[in-house]
Amino acid sequence: MARHLITSALPYINGIKHLGNMVGSMLPADVYSRYLRQRGHDVLYICATDEHGTPAELAAKEQGLPVAEFCARAHDAQKAVYDGFALAFDYFGRSSSPENVEITQHFARKLNENGFIEERAIRQVYSPADGRFLPDRYVEGTCPHCGYDKARGDQCENCTRVLDPTDLINPRSAISGSTELEVRETKHLFLLQSKLQHEVEAWVARHEDDWPQLASSIARKWLTEGLHDRAITRDLDWGVPVPADTWPELAAEGKVFYVWFDAPIEYIGATKEWADQDPENRDWKAWWYEADDTVRYTEFMAKDNVPFHTVMFPATELGVREPWKKVDYVKAFNWLTYYGGKFSTSQKRGVFTDQALDILPADYWRYFLIANAPESDDSSFTWEHFTATVNKDLADTLGNFVNRVLSFSKKRFGEEVPAGGEPGEAEARLGEEIARLLAEYEEQMEALQFRKAAAALRALWSAGNSYLEEKAPWLEIKTDKEGAALTLRTAMNLIHLYAVVSEPLIPATSAAMRGAFALPDDTASWVSAEEAKALAAVPAGTPFTVPPVLFAKLTDEDLAAYKERFGGEEG
Repeated sequence: MARHLITSALPYINGIKHLGNMVGSMLPADVYSRYLRQRGHDVLYICATDEHGTPAELAAKEQGLPVAEFCARAHDAQKAVYDGFALAFDYFGRSSSPENVEITQHFARKLNENGFIEERAIRQVYSPADGRFLPDRYVEGTCPHCGYDKARGDQCENCTRVLDPTDLINPRSAISGSTELEVRETKHLFLLQSKLQHEVEAWVARHEDDWPQLASSIARKWLTEGLHDRAITRDLDWGVPVPADTWPELAAEGKVFYVWFDAPIEYIGATKEWADQDPENRDWKAWWYEADDTVRYTEFMAKDNVPFHTVMFPATELGVREPWKKVDYVKAFNWLTYYGGKFSTSQKRGVFTDQALDILPADYWRYFLIANAPESDDSSFTWEHFTATVNKDLADTLGNFVNRVLSFSKKRFGEEVPAGGEPGEAEARLGEEIARLLAEYEEQMEALQFRKAAAALRALWSAGNSYLEEKAPWLEIKTDKEGAALTLRTAMNLIHLYAVVSEPLIPATSAAMRGAFALPDDTASWVSAEEAKALAAVPAGTPFTVPPVLFAKLTDEDLAAYKERFGGEEG
């Protein structure tokens, strides 16, 4: 079995994330991790809050908190939401950790030793009103490419183009709003990406045919345009300090590393944080440093993060000249929109993850988001679509099947699984169909095709309904009680199968389905093709209970209330 290292884009510390952020990184990574664990693989799923940079300082300033305290609180608040979504991280760290400081400084020293870092005097925006140099994100203005009037000095959120503050039209300070800005000289460290262009191109060429087209096309676009030397330090109070033993002058000036430099290194830092909690049993270097060929590294992220992880961070790793593990597969996502408009943390447009959990349990959201993951193109969230999906797939196809099978059997045969006769032609056909659909589900999960995997899972649920309609035990019992008992026993085995294989998408519901049966020796982590055909994991005589309604149907009143609260028109 392979060892699977899995990471998802680090959620930025500033604010609770929206559903688009969830479906574009952490949720599919969790689904894939859960699936691999069930199939017997050794999995390490690492994530962390991305805590450095200007927005954290600005947000802390707005709340009147020291930035370290703000980040600690925000980390805990985000982690609580991810726990609510049942994201099964092996470790959820912090980029402000001592481990990340140590490894980031190590990377910088090695890059410097190898001739890939250069100290340069640059002209940078200075705000007399604020009495300080303004890092990129402290400068706002109009994007010269698309005209968006709230572009930041590092990147336009609207068109995703990377910018310098001096590119902006009508720039202003994000701190004071002052437009009386000056350009003064200061010194910063630059990563000489231009010297690594050919090595990055060769590395990407070895992998891009295996990546989704979205990831490979973005990487190729950046390489075609050419890698430019980029500053990796900033004038901030909060960040990984420039090490004084290597750059004493810059350290004395309080320079810190730019967030885009230290954030990807936090994947390694968080793994060391994880290992440091149990150093006798955990070897973080076995996953990252001189990792053997059995480690397969998969990253999950939305398209705006792709350049950093397919080009910039690989350039950093290559330049260090040490055997650090590089990504094998980049699962890139398009955007989930809200009625055609972009979800936006900064502009508070769309449904945010904490609000989602206030409305409905996590499994409603997990299933809907995976079933509509923006893989081949952007996909749109609408309350109408969400309501229809919940009602049709979750409440009717799965929930109603479970409830009517168990309720009817309890009413007519008592609280143990009935025996009935031997399986017949209908059960044989069902077994073959279930085995075929299970193979399709496995194939799509292995290929990281999440929408298709959800469709295959839905087809598995539908097969149970088709069988039940064909056999109609509520009629069958009038003339053939043994036949009805067989039908219900077979259907209960389907419920158990659904409980096992649905766990990656709807873990809480799967636990409720599995818990309906008193099977103390039930340790099955997956269902083989032979077991799917036999449908005999739950034997006759097994005590069972009828769980509460798994999924409540959403009403027209619910739909109207959601639209009134969150809006139901183009963003």
